[in-house]
Amino acid sequence: MVRFLHFRHAVYDYFQPVFPKDNPTAALLSTLAIFAAGFIVRPFGALVFGRLGDLIGRKYTFLLTLILMGGSTFLIGCVPSYETIGIAAPIIVLLLRLLQGLALGGEYGGAATYVAEHSPAHRRGYYTSWIQTTATLGLFVALGIILVVKSNMSDNAFNAEWGGWRYPFWISIVLVGVSIYIRMKMSESPLFSKLKAEGKLR
Repeated sequence: MVRFLHFRHAVYDYFQPVFPKDNPTAALLSTLAIFAAGFIVRPFGALVFGRLGDLIGRKYTFLLTLILMGGSTFLIGCVPSYETIGIAAPIIVLLLRLLQGLALGGEYGGAATYVAEHSPAHRRGYYTSWIQTTATLGLFVALGIILVVKSNMSDNAFNAEWGGWRYPFWISIVLVGVSIYIRMKMSESPLFSKLKAEGKLR
């Protein structure tokens, strides 16, 4: 029970500015619902961007999912507080979270396809396994950044309307820029290039 209460307050404190302060329980449930919404739409993102990847190529689909994911993440850190724009604050966060879910759904399937199409036939399983490995490492890096930011300021400074809780979202835009540069240098997968040259794309 103590752990649940600690978790409840930690989650509420993190997104406190975008929810009403007079009902922490409702704010917690709303936060969990917003997180869940991002997971629910992932299969739809996989379907939409998977089909798009077959039509325009893996490289440009990658760029689109990256911009959607990175842009949504950065903008979450820019949403004004509940006290400033009212109910629009959590609604905007929800919409941005849905975009994140759609983009991530398309990103993961597209990445697996792209890596598999570039890999030697006898090493495809090994190469594609790194997608999940690096995704997990990315989660730990993100948590590490949050802990570093939070440990270098007071709770009040971290939880303020434009406080430290927004910094990790803002920092993410740097990584988005690096990723866009890298992806612009990527070549299209050999299989897609072959299908395109043969006019078999539909």
